[in-house]
Amino acid sequence: MELVDHFRELRYRLIVSLVAIAAVSVVALVFYSPLLEVVLWPVRRAIVLYQEAHPGARVELVTNGLTSAFSLYFKVCVMAGFIVACPFWLLQLWRFVAPGLEAKDRRTALKFMLPAVPLFLAGVALGYWVTPRGFAVLLGFNPPSVVNLNDLNSYLTFEMRLLIVFGAAFLLPVVIVMLNRVGVLSATALARGRRFAIIACAAFAMVVTPTTDALTMLMLAVPMMIMYVVAEMICRAHDRRLRAPREQQAVAQ
Repeated sequence: MELVDHFRELRYRLIVSLVAIAAVSVVALVFYSPLLEVVLWPVRRAIVLYQEAHPGARVELVTNGLTSAFSLYFKVCVMAGFIVACPFWLLQLWRFVAPGLEAKDRRTALKFMLPAVPLFLAGVALGYWVTPRGFAVLLGFNPPSVVNLNDLNSYLTFEMRLLIVFGAAFLLPVVIVMLNRVGVLSATALARGRRFAIIACAAFAMVVTPTTDALTMLMLAVPMMIMYVVAEMICRAHDRRLRAPREQQAVAQ
C-alpha cells in the first residue's frame, strides 16, 4: 500500500470514528441534565474537600459569556459521546493497523483488542474517581480571602483531558501484547527495558497529569507499571510456547 493510500485509509477511519462519536453525542442530548450532574461531581466534591480544609473559603461555578452555556451543553454531550463510542473508534484504530499484518497475526491480535474497551473505560473511571482530590489540591493555592470563580467550560476541558489520558494509559498492555504477537517486541527485550519502562511510566504520569499532587500521579503511574509487568509475563509465556517446538526439534536431531 502506497503512502497516499495509507492517508486515505486514515482519513476514512477518522471519518467513521467521528460519525460514531457524533451519533452517540446526539443521543446524549436527551440525557443532558443527568450527564451534567455526573460531569460536575468531581469539581463539586473538590469544593467540599477544599472548604473542609479552609472554612469560610468561597468557590463559585460560573459560565462566562453569552455563548458559554451553549458551549457547555455541546462539550458535555461530546464528552459522553467520545467515551461511550470508544468501542467504535478503537475498532477503527484496529482496522487501520490490521491491513499491514498477516492474516494469522490479525486473528491473533484481534483477541487482544477485545480487552481494549474495558481497559479504556477502567482508566476513565479511575481518572474520574481521583480527580476530586487533585482539584482540591489546586484550589488550595487560592488565597482564602479571594473568591475562586471556576468557568465550567474551562473545567470541562480540563476534566476531559485528564480522563482521556487515564483511559489511553490503560491501553498500554494491549499495545505491548500486540507488538509481541506480531514479532516486533520480545519478552526478553521487555525484561531488559523494565527498569527504564518503570521510570518512563512515572515520568509520563508526572507530565500528562495536569494536577500537581503526588496522589493523582501515583494513581496513574502505579497501574501502568503493574500492567507493564503483567504484559511482560503474558509475552514471556507466549515466547516460551513458540520456543518449545523448536527446542524439541533440536533435541530430536
